Amino acid sequence: MMSFEMNDRKKIGLGLTGFGVFFSILGIIFFFDKGLLAMGNILFFSGVTLTIGLKSSAQFFMKRSNFKGTVSFGVGFFLVIIGWPIIGMMVEAYGFIVLFSGFWPTLAVFLQKMPVIGWLFQQPFFRSFFDRYRGKRVPV
Repeated sequence: MMSFEMNDRKKIGLGLTGFGVFFSILGIIFFFDKGLLAMGNILFFSGVTLTIGLKSSAQFFMKRSNFKGTVSFGVGFFLVIIGWPIIGMMVEAYGFIVLFSGFWPTLAVFLQKMPVIGWLFQQPFFRSFFDRYRGKRVPV
């Protein structure tokens, strides 16, 4: 049974994941700077690993249904490292969508319950968009 308490390891993992997203966005803003993108990828991956644990991460990334996403995310990371950041980020984005498509319904509920921006995500346009994809996995 998984524990949902926030210990120091999970706090550090969430911080690393946040910095990974930040550096990736910064790398995209600065015209696909490969250094920032690579740093963002490393921080994101290490943050996810620390947050959910090494064993759970290995099980998640090696699951048969996530194989396409894991391979494309890894190939995209490699392309960013060798100097092809635009193609690498496109391949990584595909891998990210395939890997984390099961979490979209949870994210939708979370966004709708946020105090300030929840009102925006409860409007008919967003609500119909969330209802359409709730409980579905992105087809590959």
